[in-house]
Amino acid sequence: MSGPLSDITVVDLSRVLAGPYATMVLADLGARVIKVEPPDGGDDARGFGPFVGGRSVYYESLNRGKTAVMLDLKDAADRLRFEELLDDADVLVENYRPGALERLGYGWDELSARWPRLVYAAVSGFGHSGPYRERPAYDMVVQGMGGLMSLTGVAGGPPVRVGTSVGDITAGLFAVAGILSALHDRERTGQGQMVDISMLDCQVAILENAIARHSATREVPGPLGARHPSITPFGAFPAADRPIVIAAGNDALFRRLCATLGRQEWADDPRFLDNDARTRHADELGEEIGAVLGSEQADVWLERLEQAGVPCGPINDIADVMADPAVRARNMIVGVDLPDGTRLEIAGNPVKLSAHDDPPTRPAAPDTLG
Repeated sequence: MSGPLSDITVVDLSRVLAGPYATMVLADLGARVIKVEPPDGGDDARGFGPFVGGRSVYYESLNRGKTAVMLDLKDAADRLRFEELLDDADVLVENYRPGALERLGYGWDELSARWPRLVYAAVSGFGHSGPYRERPAYDMVVQGMGGLMSLTGVAGGPPVRVGTSVGDITAGLFAVAGILSALHDRERTGQGQMVDISMLDCQVAILENAIARHSATREVPGPLGARHPSITPFGAFPAADRPIVIAAGNDALFRRLCATLGRQEWADDPRFLDNDARTRHADELGEEIGAVLGSEQADVWLERLEQAGVPCGPINDIADVMADPAVRARNMIVGVDLPDGTRLEIAGNPVKLSAHDDPPTRPAAPDTLG
């Protein structure tokens, strides 16, 4: 693919999700990505179902547009091939536990000495420093340790994992930001550098205002279901047939909401006079909104709210998302033609650049290793 990174070559030692997500984004932006996979079956994700045409759709969705080579970094000949790849590489990405590459002779000290312009991005559970550096981690481990699960779900309910692997995905996205920053820095200094990404760090970074709220009030934030902790009304509310999302994020929008629901008196109610008051009385306001919405079906309310300029939307399942005309119009569902002729649909690239095309198809993931 063409793109702003078409002059960048990435050697990708990562596997499963966090690292491959980062290198997928780089590939979507035009980088040449060469996956280096071990000889005993390659990336573990190749074995994750479901399968189409004998190919893992999990692996396909993260590795489209890349090439792959099988190398055993403990084998002398394969090490020479790997080093030849590094001779031409701008970026090396890996997501092993800290120390793994050092034991193979490819730690940052060795890499920077031999390839001083190389940007080395290491994504791990807990980073290359700190007391947890040698611990293994998966997405759910850092969701739990990073506080995210304590904020997810309903009050009094069991712990709930966020429905996508945000522990891995946020680490991948922060890795991309770090890599691009290091490449920009290299233009000024001529030197590469190490990008050290901890999945736990990334979970802490996306806690939004929960840390600041705890610091200010000493109260421990907990799960609130679909409700926002600081903005009201801002959540899911039941219409006659199904719930909808309403996000009236300021006083002007709240007044529009009141008018649309035929409850102008709410705007002057002391309990709902401003956002702070509404948040303190969120349960009462939610019950009143739900009582009004229950008189009509969701589509009726969504049309009225949209016409009034009140931010709102349906709660879509994945089939709904894939059929959504805005998602389709923005090329966020793209096709991959598999070797057996099957077309697989996967998520597209959300970064739209005016100087580069955003094609409706993507090359398939590497088929065989060699």
